[in-house]
Amino acid sequence: MTWETDPMHGQGPAVNGVTTSEPAKASEDQAESPEPPGLWLTGIGTQYPPYLSTIDKFETYVKRFYDSENQGNSIKKLLEINRNTGIETRSTIRSFESGLGSNRRTPSDVSEQDALFRKAGVDLTVQACRKALREWGGSCDEITHTVGVTCTNTGNPGYDLLVAQKLQLRYDLDRTLLHGVGCAGGLAALRAAAQLACGASLRRRPARILVYACELCSLYARSDLEVAAECSSEETNITPALFSDGAAALVMCNELACEVREKRIFELIDWANACIPNTQYEMSFLMGPNGYWTTLTKDVPTYTSEAIAPMFDGLLPNFMATVREKELSAKDFDWALHPGGLSILEGAQRSMHLSKDQLRASYEIYRTHGNSSSPTVLIVLDKLRKMGDGRENIVAAAFGPGLAIEMAMLKRCRSPQAEV
Repeated sequence: MTWETDPMHGQGPAVNGVTTSEPAKASEDQAESPEPPGLWLTGIGTQYPPYLSTIDKFETYVKRFYDSENQGNSIKKLLEINRNTGIETRSTIRSFESGLGSNRRTPSDVSEQDALFRKAGVDLTVQACRKALREWGGSCDEITHTVGVTCTNTGNPGYDLLVAQKLQLRYDLDRTLLHGVGCAGGLAALRAAAQLACGASLRRRPARILVYACELCSLYARSDLEVAAECSSEETNITPALFSDGAAALVMCNELACEVREKRIFELIDWANACIPNTQYEMSFLMGPNGYWTTLTKDVPTYTSEAIAPMFDGLLPNFMATVREKELSAKDFDWALHPGGLSILEGAQRSMHLSKDQLRASYEIYRTHGNSSSPTVLIVLDKLRKMGDGRENIVAAAFGPGLAIEMAMLKRCRSPQAEV
């Protein structure tokens, strides 16, 4: 079984049974290929909800429902993990003191969870979108497409329509909503937007795409705790100690829509996605009677750290050709890596021989906000540009159920107004 790679790439050499992405080589008889369409990120916005949960607040919340000393080892282990994740605070849409089912013995039903997302989640997304639109500087009427993503709501019509209505976007814009991609969702949405923008370029049309991701993982805190309490003494469900809430948005423009150089933040050069063979059950986010519950096995960090190099190596030649650089390696990039957990960050750092400085934005977001699933990698990307000049080249990477890996390669636009 090989990785299913993005169709814009050909198949490269197999590495440990994994087929990497590599641009297909043209035959000598073929005419020289035209330059690929230009793609730029021209505005980025992020938004966390107002409540911050600390280690102690979460422990108090858990002990409200479970006796950690007399109710088996699973809850006791969870609380020990809570104190050793490396996360200092996590953002939540409601407080652990008075919300999130803190005043009831059983979790809320899925209809309540759905209603809260479609109000509070939509509002959070709109705030992030308005920040991105403001930085871009254009009119909402000029937005041609939207690409939304979430894994914490499945209502129909999708929340992307509710966001578009609140922003008063055109009724005839092209909408796409992704689901089922979990923590990889931010880059999956970026990839989908890039493909739409390239298609628009081939049709000689401008593309101004609003991309947004929102997750309210805390809606399912009680559901995850129920699963954690039922774990055997040898198992522990660590997800209640990792996840938080957040939203992120960006505006992507193709070369026919991006006329003002000073408004460009990043140029998107290349991207790829793949599924790691035989890992379908290592990570999941499935519906139960009390809402979604998450599965993360102890082997996820190993799989993710091993998956990064083949995809990076497959993308690098085309990146170097595009930016006209002859010698680049992992050490020449800043890395916006999805902070799925401390072991994932540290595993990637070791496997790619990176310095902690190269992952500084990922570590900082993880420490201050934890893992907000799909928007997190976009939040890291936004944080990275605000941490000084940094390296010119950037790799963004994220992992989701599948196990899936998404990767994008970007280049900073070094204009005076490109960094905030």
